[in-house]
Amino acid sequence: MALTAVKGFNDILPGESGRWQHIEQTARRVFELNGFGEIRVPVLEKTELFCRSIGDTTDIVEKEMYTFVDKGENSVTLRPEGTAGVMRAFIEHKMYTQDPVAKLYYLGPMFRYERPQKGRYRQFHQIGAEITGVNDPLADAQVLNMLTSFFREIGLSEPTLQINSLGCPECRPAYRAALRSYLDERMEHLCEDCRRRFATNPLRTLDCKVPGCVAATAGAPSVLEHLCSGCDDHFASVCRYLKISSTPYSINARMVRGLDYYTRTTFEMVTGLLGSQSAVAAGGRYDGLISQLGGPAIPGIGFAMGVERIALLLNEQDFTTHPDLFIATMGEGERDTAFSLFDGLLKSGIRVEMDYEGKSLKSQMRRADKLKASYSLVIGENEVASGRATVKRMIDGRQTEAPLSVAGVQSIIRRSEG
Repeated sequence: MALTAVKGFNDILPGESGRWQHIEQTARRVFELNGFGEIRVPVLEKTELFCRSIGDTTDIVEKEMYTFVDKGENSVTLRPEGTAGVMRAFIEHKMYTQDPVAKLYYLGPMFRYERPQKGRYRQFHQIGAEITGVNDPLADAQVLNMLTSFFREIGLSEPTLQINSLGCPECRPAYRAALRSYLDERMEHLCEDCRRRFATNPLRTLDCKVPGCVAATAGAPSVLEHLCSGCDDHFASVCRYLKISSTPYSINARMVRGLDYYTRTTFEMVTGLLGSQSAVAAGGRYDGLISQLGGPAIPGIGFAMGVERIALLLNEQDFTTHPDLFIATMGEGERDTAFSLFDGLLKSGIRVEMDYEGKSLKSQMRRADKLKASYSLVIGENEVASGRATVKRMIDGRQTEAPLSVAGVQSIIRRSEG
């Protein structure tokens, strides 16, 4: 039997990896422009970290985590999301003693045991960013502006930004009570999961995609009508700053997040181009998470983006790297000269390919076309003897004679780039 990848764990092949590199490079550029620094944390953490941060009653903890007991009899989990691990590192290394205001970003794989489907896999990849130490809605606005800038820089007009507020520990209990009262009269229309969530996490019913639950919660009370004055002012300020920044957004009062640690501002970047997987980025404020994990009472806000889903939105674009030059040889005797030029051009920063197998000139030129090389150069006995060669621009066949040297060939390619 042929060996294949584990279900839901995908290979990223060279034709697709260029798209991923473009996403990652754009994120690094935009995030670092905004003052964020990269943090790298392990993919394996103590299970307790996610139970305490995400919440015991969430689908992630109850159904989706890859948890096992290691050889030291420790319960460990492959990280299902990035924020908890970043905050664990923030606390463990006492980063708050240097400056409670930290701007951090991360890239890497996450793991959840879900039913694989387009844009959702058991090993998936996220790019995320976090700001700690700031309560002010200015921080919320910067995070949202940065996220919007990322999608603009990457060349996508979709997705669009939706925002909401989930309130805080002061005002959320009254809203939960109002929502429970509303749902209590409609229990027979709720799915099994939502009936189970009714007592522990009724807000999750608003996020359920089962048609009966969608219909049953259509007239549910709005969280925005139950905010305390502090949360109401905070959300109004976030909206005001987004308007000052000319950042387009819409308010979605039904938006809730699947993680228990979120408070106040929550948001998603949503598209209609991926079917049911509409959110390609999401996040919010988590002012109690750091203290909940044993650190000081420091607020935070952040988000994560799904790389697979963003790559799907970029599916029509080609980010494959093509060689600047392909070197072909007429025969075996010219291969030493060709390899010397090949090596020198690589060292000078020119992307160059050549024939490795001594194939016919016709086969070599077919390969140059297949690789979509910008230029080609053929080396035969005459070129070696004269020390000059013809560089051909592949797109239109234009030919330029140049010295058969690194500097000579490089000058033609660099001149074209300029």
